[in-house]
Amino acid sequence: MSRKTINLTRELYDYILDVSLREHDALQAIRAATAAHPQAKMQISPEQGQFMAFLIRLMGARRVLEIGTFTGYSALAMALALPQDGLLVACDISKEFTDIARLHWDSTRVSHKIELRLGPALQTMDQLLEDGQDASFDACFIDADKEGYDAYYERALKLIRPGGAIMIDNVLRGGDAANAATSSTATQAIQALNLKLRTDARVHLSLVPIGDGLTLALKI
Repeated sequence: MSRKTINLTRELYDYILDVSLREHDALQAIRAATAAHPQAKMQISPEQGQFMAFLIRLMGARRVLEIGTFTGYSALAMALALPQDGLLVACDISKEFTDIARLHWDSTRVSHKIELRLGPALQTMDQLLEDGQDASFDACFIDADKEGYDAYYERALKLIRPGGAIMIDNVLRGGDAANAATSSTATQAIQALNLKLRTDARVHLSLVPIGDGLTLALKI
């Protein structure tokens, strides 16, 4: 037993992957293709992708919204967990990044589940609300510009159903979230959201130290 989360050495992290990671060939291909990308650090870790897919299956989710897609790893991980008639709406502003995503999505049998919407995510979310899709999603994953997180979170609360989950990435900011003197505006935005969520009575809350920190907010 342990009174706090165990520290992950490189050896222990590799062991976790060795004994538990079940990664689809297409997910492996995305990781390999993204490894040399200048923004490779934007990709989630494989064990986080598997954890999120586990949650999608556990919820019996059919409709998922993703804010920030990059080269498509997280979208594909979740889409693979959806039923054949499921839908993942992926929001991103970069055609360059998402062209890589499309290439790998098309190599699977689940690309029909992914609907990519290029443009500012807030505009897409507002359009979904205007189209009467409030409370129509089972889950939302937020992994985009940190300064926009609070606005994404508020829209997500409207778009997911009661009992639905919002998953928020990078809430530890490589440890900088604990630095009260940080000068990073992105980290300051995360700190503010973390404090807001701590007392937000609209959700049940858990911050999981996986990847760069993943907050789970279950809509009440």
